[in-house]
Amino acid sequence: MITKDTIVNRFKELYQEEPLVVTSPGRINIIGEHTDYNDGFVLPAAIDKAIYVAVSKRSDDNIVLYAEDYKERHEVKLADIAISEKHWPNYILGVVDQYQKRGATLGGFNLYIDGDVPLGAGLSSSAAVECAVTLALSELFDLQVERLEIPQIAQKAEHTYAGVMCGIMDQFASAFGKEKNVIKLDCRTLGFEYVPLDLKGYEVVLLNTNVKHSLASTAYNTRREQCEQASAWVQEKYPEVKNLRDVTIAMLDELVKDKDADIYAKASFVVRENERVEKSCDALRSGDVVQLGQYIFQSHEGLSKVYEVSCPELDYLVDYVKQFPEVIGARMMGGGFGGCTINIVKEGVLPSILPTLEKEYKQKFDKELSVIQVRIADGTRVLS
Repeated sequence: MITKDTIVNRFKELYQEEPLVVTSPGRINIIGEHTDYNDGFVLPAAIDKAIYVAVSKRSDDNIVLYAEDYKERHEVKLADIAISEKHWPNYILGVVDQYQKRGATLGGFNLYIDGDVPLGAGLSSSAAVECAVTLALSELFDLQVERLEIPQIAQKAEHTYAGVMCGIMDQFASAFGKEKNVIKLDCRTLGFEYVPLDLKGYEVVLLNTNVKHSLASTAYNTRREQCEQASAWVQEKYPEVKNLRDVTIAMLDELVKDKDADIYAKASFVVRENERVEKSCDALRSGDVVQLGQYIFQSHEGLSKVYEVSCPELDYLVDYVKQFPEVIGARMMGGGFGGCTINIVKEGVLPSILPTLEKEYKQKFDKELSVIQVRIADGTRVLS
């Protein structure tokens, strides 16, 4: 288990210095998938799996990085930072680059990074890294970054240095997470509210397919283009429409349906998913977790059959748990074509379901199934 002490001790071994330590969590998304890049609504929460970043100032202008996961060191002069072929340093150097573009005064620094966010499970370890580094450098060099700037700097770092044109949900959830609450986030205005997540005897369980299909990035870009095309067609008649966030099913019926059935289907999923976020918040506020579970099942049905970003492994896991009344909601989570399903399961029931599921999953796909149990946690913070 990672603690502040283990991070500090390892940092001292590497750099013979006392560090400042920052932690930033991974995230889940209860509902609201593929709505973020359409300026829509999402319902994420930070989790108790996190990235830890320790830093100290140097007397020279060198940046010295060490990643525990890769047992690898990377060193570069502050004036010479550039995108690295190693990949992992880019999530850190991208943040440095953003600070430089803002005219912030930085010096050389030592940095050590470790964490227990499972990589490749769709829990946004990259966003957690970027948010942790953003706050760590702000504290180290007294840059006095506002809380809202943390996800904005982190997102730009991902766009420019990691080359992923992500929405802002992951970074926002990591920075603004609050224990026992989900965040209803408006991805257009960045207005948000905390909605208490009281699951009344149920718990959140992630089932990791341990699969990442190469379709993901291609399909993601295609879906974005299809959504933009649908908006453009609606915009011709309704100029106030900026993107799918502003569109209704009636508008799609009128202006998209007869032009292109596939684009119509993809756009209608996004419109309905935004509605499901609103309805899910209502269900949580009224304490109706069973109704929340129904919206989560509906979301998967749409992601799989209409938006078409699922895969056989994800569909299998969602279909499998439907036979158990103790599982009240399940869906694929994240961009798609692999990663995890999120499941709302009666507390204590998992051990009776798992052995058969693990065995059958292994037989069918020749892959191990990983189980990740998560609690809702606080966002990016300094460990004092």
